[in-house]
Amino acid sequence: MSDYAEDKPLIVIAGPTASGKTSLAIRLAEEFLGEIVSCDSVAVYREMEIGTAKPSHEERALVPHHMIDIVWPDEPCTAGDYSRQAREALAGITQRGHVPIVAGGTGLYLRALIDGLAPAPPRQPALRERLRSRADERGAEHLHRVLRRLDPAAARAIHANDIPKAIRAIEVSLAARRPLTEQWQKGRDALTGYRILRLGLAPQRELLYERINQRAAAMFERGLIEETERLLARYGDDCRPLGSLGYAEAAAVLRGDLTREEAVARAQQGHRNYAKRQGTWFRREHGMHWLHGPGSDAGVEEQARDLVQKHLKGNRI
Repeated sequence: MSDYAEDKPLIVIAGPTASGKTSLAIRLAEEFLGEIVSCDSVAVYREMEIGTAKPSHEERALVPHHMIDIVWPDEPCTAGDYSRQAREALAGITQRGHVPIVAGGTGLYLRALIDGLAPAPPRQPALRERLRSRADERGAEHLHRVLRRLDPAAARAIHANDIPKAIRAIEVSLAARRPLTEQWQKGRDALTGYRILRLGLAPQRELLYERINQRAAAMFERGLIEETERLLARYGDDCRPLGSLGYAEAAAVLRGDLTREEAVARAQQGHRNYAKRQGTWFRREHGMHWLHGPGSDAGVEEQARDLVQKHLKGNRI
């Protein structure tokens, strides 16, 4: 009990896309002198605003935010890169006497931050090129099927359109002759010095899907196609983040492969599928306190506030 009480408090807010993590994180940060550490694999990229659902600049002005806009779209940012920089942010927050609040829906990044990652085998450029060629020839879904056979858990965490991540997961699994997720369990450098409160948002499915559909449609209304066009002109078709949800569909409109209406519908479906995978991932996380509603719900805010108050007092929950 004494070791637990001496550790610094850390709040984690996880859950599927459009579940209201940003809203809840800001409310808690305002009340408990917190700073927010984003845990989103696309929000790390500069110039990608509309399709990432980052906190708005007005929201970021309310409380300090970290791990947003840290790299350019043509720069790599792996889970390991994220973990190292996010841990530095946590240390800075606690040194200032504030409460770090990690908020986001990228399960792999959250696991890398808290549990650490096993050392990965060396990269194999030739294998990677063969996998890229196969993706070009047969499509992203074929590559994702290969990953599902090799490592079903990794496939649940990686979107079918995220070809670079799928390629890396297949490459690592084949190189080590062991699924990537099994390798995560060995040789990890787990985060220490923190007592962690994990809050999971779980809105009712129909409500969540309604929120997802509205958000996806709003992205296109706000100019996602135009933003994608600017990014493609600057960084090219091979820019990895532009294969993510929303941007991929906007790029298909620009190529003439989809109408705007088809792109909106496909993006909505893609985000709903992603939310299902996120729910599966986070339900397997140990010690999650589930809040059954969106983060903006008054009842959810009250439950979260009570849990955080107890946690900050050093009580086990």
